[in-house]
Amino acid sequence: MPQRKIIHVDCDCFYAAVEMRDDPTLRDVPLAVGGADGRGVVTTCNYKARAFGVRSAMPGGEARRLCPGLVTVPTDIPRYRVVSQQIMGILRELTDLVEPLSLDEAFLDVSDITDHRGSATLMARYLRERVEKEVGITISAGVAPNKFLAKIASDWQKPDGLFVVKPEDVDDFVRELKVEKLFGVGQVTAAKLHALGAQTCGDLQALGVEVLIEHFGKQGYRLHEMAHGRDERPVVVSRIAKSVSVERTFSQDLPDMLACETVLASLAADLNLRLSRKGREKPIHKLFIKIRYSDFSTHTLERVRENIKQPAFEDYLPLLTELVTNRERPVRLLGLGVRFRNDDAPVTQLRLFE
Repeated sequence: MPQRKIIHVDCDCFYAAVEMRDDPTLRDVPLAVGGADGRGVVTTCNYKARAFGVRSAMPGGEARRLCPGLVTVPTDIPRYRVVSQQIMGILRELTDLVEPLSLDEAFLDVSDITDHRGSATLMARYLRERVEKEVGITISAGVAPNKFLAKIASDWQKPDGLFVVKPEDVDDFVRELKVEKLFGVGQVTAAKLHALGAQTCGDLQALGVEVLIEHFGKQGYRLHEMAHGRDERPVVVSRIAKSVSVERTFSQDLPDMLACETVLASLAADLNLRLSRKGREKPIHKLFIKIRYSDFSTHTLERVRENIKQPAFEDYLPLLTELVTNRERPVRLLGLGVRFRNDDAPVTQLRLFE
């Protein structure tokens, strides 16, 4: 079975980060979102507040006792949701296999992505840079062969961190991992594991699956699997894909239109590979092409093309010719894709300049 590449991304103190982004005066003070009145609880807080012991779900009164200078702001879920959608959109430009867990975290399966030399580490770095540049907040990321390890890795160097668990390092990594890090292990379960002499995953391995099942039932088997760094759960996509695309960022800008044409064919081949896995049964409604120039300005053009089943270089070349008005302008990124037909929507043509 091919080795999976899973990324887990988690925004750093998301609600507080949005508040600090939108009001710079909040950046240098201990800040809590929620918990302004005596009965409310802290939804989240920034790292300055956490240094005082303030934490999520703490009553506001207790938070202010720990941190007398604490500044509180009310939650603004509609605003946070808009920011979340912007972040998820960036993630989905890389892969359709995105599983949001909440507004501020998601899993991505990038096993079949060839962008960034096929390196999940480079992809995670790229996503972190884009979110910070375009959204104005930081995210931490973990890269690993499965969801369990990727989620642990994303927390390893928070905030604003990236940590990678390579397949060859899994055994050593989990052996020293504290049992409290395992999914579903709270204070009660941790105390029971400690009573069995298990402080680390290495200790759980030594106990064996039979002992764990005897004491914890079905959870015992899950503990055994996690203790060995195993997790076969797939990234679950509940969102219906409306499009499939590929794009490539070049380490050296393409100098002109002719250079763009030389990579168009390989991009079309990559797109058809993705379509064969994710959307071959869906009727294509539009083709689109995207260019980001060396000055980071981005332009997108799409056209209705409903009789195409396998888009080729020849189908995208007219769009490229129409979009590129300055043939000598250096290109940093080139992408192309398809949008699937919505039978309830009218057939229209649209040109977008972002």
